Amino acid sequence: MSSKGQVVIPLAMRKNFKEGDKILVIESEDQIILKKANSMDKQLAEDIEFARRTEEAWKEYEQGKFKSLPAEEFLKELKRW
Repeated sequence: MSSKGQVVIPLAMRKNFKEGDKILVIESEDQIILKKANSMDKQLAEDIEFARRTEEAWKEYEQGKFKSLPAEEFLKELKRW
């Protein structure tokens, strides 16, 4: 990041963006998500929900509120989601 707060996005990551595109920036603790603003649709709502759930899970993990399961039980639990 520059002293002016500018960030360089590598060419390979911005191939679908063009000058003048509006970008939605979502900040969540130590994560930043960039998304084309004109792509605001059902996928965006799903992305925001995913970010919220991820943040919630990290907080629980940091507080020691998680459980350990054998792989087989974990996969059974995952299928219920």
